[in-house]
Amino acid sequence: MTARPRIAIAGIQHETNTFAPFGAGWDDFVRADGWPEMTVGEAIIDVFTPLSIPIGGFVRAARAECDFLPIVWAAAEPCSYVADDAFDRLSAMICDALAAGNPDAVYLDLHGAMVVESHEDGEGELLRRVRAVVGPGLPVVASLDMHANITQGMVEHADALAVYRTYPHIDMVETAGRAYRLLRQRLKRGEPFAKALRKPPFLIPLYTQCTDFEPCGGLYAGLPALERDGVASVDIGIGFPPADIAECGPAVIAYGTDDAAVRETADRLLDRIVAVESEFQSPLFDATGAVRYARQRGRPGDPIIIADLQDNPGAGGTSDTTSLLKAMVEGGLKNAALGLIWDPATAEAAHAAGVGAEFERMIGGRYGYDAEPFSARVRVEALSDGTFTCHGAILNDLTVSLGKMARLRILSGDSDVQVAVCSVRYQCLDQELLRVVGIEPREQAVVALKSSVHFRADFDRIAQEIILVEAPGANFCRGETVTYKKLRPGVRLGPGGPAN
Repeated sequence: MTARPRIAIAGIQHETNTFAPFGAGWDDFVRADGWPEMTVGEAIIDVFTPLSIPIGGFVRAARAECDFLPIVWAAAEPCSYVADDAFDRLSAMICDALAAGNPDAVYLDLHGAMVVESHEDGEGELLRRVRAVVGPGLPVVASLDMHANITQGMVEHADALAVYRTYPHIDMVETAGRAYRLLRQRLKRGEPFAKALRKPPFLIPLYTQCTDFEPCGGLYAGLPALERDGVASVDIGIGFPPADIAECGPAVIAYGTDDAAVRETADRLLDRIVAVESEFQSPLFDATGAVRYARQRGRPGDPIIIADLQDNPGAGGTSDTTSLLKAMVEGGLKNAALGLIWDPATAEAAHAAGVGAEFERMIGGRYGYDAEPFSARVRVEALSDGTFTCHGAILNDLTVSLGKMARLRILSGDSDVQVAVCSVRYQCLDQELLRVVGIEPREQAVVALKSSVHFRADFDRIAQEIILVEAPGANFCRGETVTYKKLRPGVRLGPGGPAN
């Protein structure tokens, strides 16, 4: 290891739901939304070092000992396939800079569940291209999201992978720090680690992956104790089920200096996961049942939180389905709010009409998951330009840009339901996403959120109770409800479920 190695740093973030109705092109990676806009060169250091995003955490961990070659960082909101053009252009930016820059090592801030039109293993293909440029001996390390579908290609072409260990993801910075420690060890060692990859034979539903509860809580809490006796790192990529690729599903990865110990540790952890297969369960309501339950128990100041799991835009949902909204209105909920509905045309109409205006509107329902949009008379209660700073444990002082936003009160029927509408699709995982249009979540009796788990990091502290809803949407709860065409044969489509 040289006195101050020069590390190339870059990132491409996309979580691909191959069952979603639309994909990501170049412009989706360029513009800002819930995450920063595409950032190039030295600006990466300035923009990301203060943020709780992996690449910023890596810079903070490494800057006392290393210099950097910052290349590019870009992210697009979860959706379907990444366009070849976008992937090829971003990959070329990284590979061209590596070829010209002659770094001592490479760090990549990746997700691990990116599927490209021509490459079902997006990260594996990117790492293959990077390895072709830097050669077999240069250390290459990446950090991955906990929902990564870790593949043979990723493990083959990277020296080490470090994976988030919390869901909600509140350890992105810590994970990047572990990635740096692995890279530092690899540089000092001067030769590759021993590696092991193991794949449990079943998919794990997203909504059961929360590390606040068992079995994930115990599985992830036990990882540090496995990192000893020649084993430098052990991680679980819990998988992202809505990705129809051959290697979809959970994985165990281990690295170290003792090949036998690495393989034995990976085998032991695999056995632990298989042993708790039946525990990956949580009760689900339908929309009507959830509303009935919440109406009986929710009260202002002590709200019931309803999670609209299958329309979570953070997992590729459209964030515009209306079955839950319809049930809330028809069920007569009082002091209730729902967010976020992605409907740019409705947000624009609200801004054109102004605060206090009343009009008839067809809300959401543009992608066919519900029978039709929700038709109602609404009143505009508040407006926002959609640029503001969030303060919850995940976004942690990150400024988001969601375009024109509006708070609409549904006037149809005898309910008291308000809806937060946005122009940029984004998961409702922070209370500021509602406060920006004047909804104080704690003051509601019922708060419905289009999110699976991440909302818990900020909403848990105000919730009397959280209930989970299986209403229409692209982020399916049960694998047997869709048709996989590329998933390897024999994989169970859920814990204890039928095999593919």
